[in-house]
Amino acid sequence: MTTYSKKIIPFESLADNAQHHRGEGRKIVLCHGTFDLLHIGHIRHLERARQEGDVLFVTITADQYVNKGPGRPVFSSELRAEHIAALVAVDYVAINNANTSVNVIRQLQPDVYIKGGDYKVNEEDVTGNIYLETEAVEACGGKVVYTEDITFSSSKLLNEYFDVFPPETKNYLNNFKRKYSADDVVGAVKTLKKLNVLVVGDAIVDEYHYTIPLGQTGKYNVLSTKYKDKERFAGGSIAVANHTAGIVGEVTLFTGLGDVHSHEEFIRSKLKENINDKFFYFNNAPTLVKRRYVDEDSCKLFEVYFYEDKPVHDELNKAACLWLQENVANFDVVLVPDFGNGFITDEMVSVICDKARFLAVNTQLNSGNRGHHVIHRYPRADFISLNEPELRIAAHDRHGELEDIAEQVGEALSARYVAVTRGKLGVEMFDRDQGHHYQVPALSTHVVDRIGAGDAFLSIAGAVLGGGMGARLAAFVGCTAAALDVQIVCNREPVEPVSMFKYISTLLK
Repeated sequence: MTTYSKKIIPFESLADNAQHHRGEGRKIVLCHGTFDLLHIGHIRHLERARQEGDVLFVTITADQYVNKGPGRPVFSSELRAEHIAALVAVDYVAINNANTSVNVIRQLQPDVYIKGGDYKVNEEDVTGNIYLETEAVEACGGKVVYTEDITFSSSKLLNEYFDVFPPETKNYLNNFKRKYSADDVVGAVKTLKKLNVLVVGDAIVDEYHYTIPLGQTGKYNVLSTKYKDKERFAGGSIAVANHTAGIVGEVTLFTGLGDVHSHEEFIRSKLKENINDKFFYFNNAPTLVKRRYVDEDSCKLFEVYFYEDKPVHDELNKAACLWLQENVANFDVVLVPDFGNGFITDEMVSVICDKARFLAVNTQLNSGNRGHHVIHRYPRADFISLNEPELRIAAHDRHGELEDIAEQVGEALSARYVAVTRGKLGVEMFDRDQGHHYQVPALSTHVVDRIGAGDAFLSIAGAVLGGGMGARLAAFVGCTAAALDVQIVCNREPVEPVSMFKYISTLLK
């Protein structure tokens, strides 16, 4: 153990250490941050902080709470704590398992809380945490001091000098930065709060049943597993509504639930506050459940559908079409994640296409609809978002040039925008009216779970296009949302705007 590593203390002992020094008349100073790449700006910041008191405590954000996007932090909590502990100015270091320092402030009750000069204009903090931290400091009788010295961006240094992204991604980001700054992008997305959005699609309850593979059984060619645990997620159109609700003013979710095993209470508990629900109910049928058996790395072993594969009854269809007829035109944007599981009828499609002011559609190809569900069931759309297999199946073209196929499918629906999502190859976005083609590489460096990434892209890119901001910006922001979503297990939580804004800032440093 090095001498300086003795400065690293358990989080639980922070308060006792502070109380001890306070009892001896010493003034307590606190700094908090990520400190992913220690540089001269950090060193001067901490030395200046030490001048404000007698004992300097520094807390480090734990890895799982570093909200700077995939691939961050580059250095683990333990290594970052060692970096800071090696500095003479620092007396104690602890790792904080939270996404703000409010809990630290309440425990430590510092006389002085130090922030960098870039936080001095509180309104520029996209997280809004500086307000909460200031309130906590003042509540315990302390004050907030902002340092003024040479500053560097860890994110900028990491982007430029560490191989966080491959060369093609770096080139893309450098070119994008010539047109848009992080403030430009975040500011544009924030204007979407004026939008009122309708989401139409199948409600899905996703289940993950976690197992531990044991290997092949003794007598048969069958995989045997040990059951461990399960988790439920609100998926399908519910997930799309939640993603969208983070960046727009109001969302209405138009979907169908079963009248048996509806999971309605669970679904309602997962809806964001600015989502209005318009539920219709199937007769003698459950809400669709997709149960996936997965291993410890979330790799799918097999999947089971729980649903009734039959047409929607006439009463539901008539009521749904009447509501759509009366209300669709009132929404700025209509997002249709059509999973092809039976809720959206041809009559509903006709009303939506006739009435929607701006219509964004995805027709998902899955094992429950394979061979029976393509984008051509929609006579028009303003924005089509499909993955490459969905696009090729719609065009019956296995080997043709992607740009030609996108043009063909887009022309059939009179769609101005066509996006083709390609997994680790990123996204191709076509603006057919302007003749522009934008290629966005994958903006994630680490994948936890790909389920739901296409829905995140549709939600965010659709809202950006519906807000009139153009294909280039929509492709970038949509890919940012997808990059964050692949870090989330299934639909455990939606992509939150603060996470997206911080990641945009990280990418465009």
